Amino acid sequence: MGSSFLKFLFLTTFTCLLVNPPVTGQFLETFDSSPSTEWRTPTGDGEAESDLLFENGSATFVVDATNDRRNIWWAIMQTTVSEQLDLEQLADPSYELRIEARVRTSHAPRRINLHLNTQRTTDFHSHLVEFDLPDTTKWHTVSMTTSGFDGRPGDTVNGHIALMDWGNEIYRLEVEYFRVDIVNTDEAEPDHGEQVVYPPPEPEPDQFEHTVPVADAGMIDRQFPGINMSGWRFGNRSVLTTDATKMILMRWELDEYKDKNVSGYGMLELTPFHTAKTVGADIPEYDQVRLVEVLGGDSSWNRDEVTFDSFTHGQPLNRVLNPQMIIDIDLPETMDQPVQIHIPRPVLQRMVEGKTKGIALYPLGPLHASFYFENRQDGKHQPRLYFNTEH
Repeated sequence: MGSSFLKFLFLTTFTCLLVNPPVTGQFLETFDSSPSTEWRTPTGDGEAESDLLFENGSATFVVDATNDRRNIWWAIMQTTVSEQLDLEQLADPSYELRIEARVRTSHAPRRINLHLNTQRTTDFHSHLVEFDLPDTTKWHTVSMTTSGFDGRPGDTVNGHIALMDWGNEIYRLEVEYFRVDIVNTDEAEPDHGEQVVYPPPEPEPDQFEHTVPVADAGMIDRQFPGINMSGWRFGNRSVLTTDATKMILMRWELDEYKDKNVSGYGMLELTPFHTAKTVGADIPEYDQVRLVEVLGGDSSWNRDEVTFDSFTHGQPLNRVLNPQMIIDIDLPETMDQPVQIHIPRPVLQRMVEGKTKGIALYPLGPLHASFYFENRQDGKHQPRLYFNTEH
């Protein structure tokens, strides 16, 4: 998550203090007419612009990222909710805040996040949860109940919905309502929506029942769209390399799991072979590698024949790939050691159902990264997918 995004959250908690005392246990915005409170729609870490429209009994959060170049932007719709909340109730550990919204998205799959903070908040990853939105046709209710929220009488409490790294188009998130309640956690119903915990937990291979080695992995090059890259070598070793023009593709054979429900998050294991990057550049995410879902293109590609043109079939890359990351990763300084990468449950579920065709990797800055592909030491360095299924 970008540093300017965290800085914005820190600053707004101090600039939005309200003088009216809290009076109830609920903040509710239905957007039936003019909004009942002020909404702020800042953006950062890029060139995206945002606006909030009120029409037809709902709000529409519009983000125009067509002039953005790197797709590491964030955009939030935020308001102050504490005027309507009786924060004295939070002194009882049985009571917490619950933030909830009903939304519909113009592009899918995508993730949004919900977040609550006060003017004293310093950890802006706390009380923040992402939600997977799998389609563009349905309304989805999403909610997050805090745990140990430190809210006191006189505090300013802010709530937001955020879009991050959705791509380089114009995006619309319709919001039917937005609410924040004080709830008794012993009596409250479970939260709604497909939650994706942020930041993700550190995975371990022994947590998982299923281990599936990569079925095929290859490279495509935007600068040489008609050339197959299967002959790419480092010395006499075949490796997978991504850089400013090259992208790594990976796919798995998961047919035996297509009728299963994935349980919890999973893990992708890759082993770096060599990296080179620019040092000293104070630019967000400059030295990270992005992993994204493959949603279209040629699903039966093979390493020895695939090219950029054959893979995309003439479609724009942002239609073949989901531009919103699965995750952005830092690469270790030590090579030949596996990197264990968190893969959220909804991504794995789309993979076993065949909706997501694989995973692609590319850098966010001037980075050159190579990974092992060929079996070595009984397959120790082969890319592998780990996950659990329900029984």
